[in-house]
Amino acid sequence: MYELPSITDTIAVALAEDLGVEASRFLAGAVPSPDVLTHDVTSSSVVGLDAQFSGVVVAREACTVCGLSVAAEVFEALSRAAGIFEPVEFFPLVPEGARVEPGCAVAEVDGLAAAVLCAERTALDFMMVLSGIATQTARWVAAAGPALAVCDTRKTLPGLRALSKYAVRVGGGTNHRDGLHDMVLVKDNHLARAGGVAQAVAQARAAHPDLVLEVEADSLEQAREAVRAGADIVLLDNMDDEQLTRAVGVCREEASTHGRTVLTEASGTITLARLATLRHTGVDRVSASALTLTGVIDFGLDER
Repeated sequence: MYELPSITDTIAVALAEDLGVEASRFLAGAVPSPDVLTHDVTSSSVVGLDAQFSGVVVAREACTVCGLSVAAEVFEALSRAAGIFEPVEFFPLVPEGARVEPGCAVAEVDGLAAAVLCAERTALDFMMVLSGIATQTARWVAAAGPALAVCDTRKTLPGLRALSKYAVRVGGGTNHRDGLHDMVLVKDNHLARAGGVAQAVAQARAAHPDLVLEVEADSLEQAREAVRAGADIVLLDNMDDEQLTRAVGVCREEASTHGRTVLTEASGTITLARLATLRHTGVDRVSASALTLTGVIDFGLDER
């Protein structure tokens, strides 16, 4: 249901930093070697080489589950790197995006104990972070109601942008631009350099005519100028509800005059508690870093 981004390199780096080896050992083409398991100095000393493990991943708190496929790939990557004849098996017990209560078992893990323990922390760390984002997003989406879209931002943990945005989708949210490359967003510093809204929009349109173009506005006049200049989206920045309502009206009036439509977006000072009133301003969507810069959800792996 949810399209997972390419995460091979991300998983390789995560396993490598935990085991103190080169990330290339977990990438395609690397020569498998069981010695990778010896870099877990505790498990390789205490757990027998042939010992097996059977356990369940348990949610320690209520959450929207996210990252099951990522965790499965972590165990696959470790098994492949170690050249294990029978790879660790990871069986989800709930679907991605499921809402669960504390104590719920969300996956089964079976396989060579040394391999399971080697990959356990990395797999659970991904689930903890991604479930935190999905859970927070689901809260925001519920509070916003069906008419107000909830969007993320580029404020994500470095290296986890694609996965963070994936978690937002799992939580029911909407992705804003992926990065600086796939959408034009003219902000205050750009406006100052270009000499104004019209000039900035004209320059950006000429350079990237096929990309969606959004303009940040912090006043009613800037919002009007953005629509007149041909912006697809007007980002209404740091406005209170009264200002926002007026700005949305200005944007729609101006767009109607020119026979076109424009999306409006509220950003800055957006909180979960404020969504109840924001949805009455008429704004089309909100964007907030709180979706991706949030707390984690605790998961544990319990042996049976």
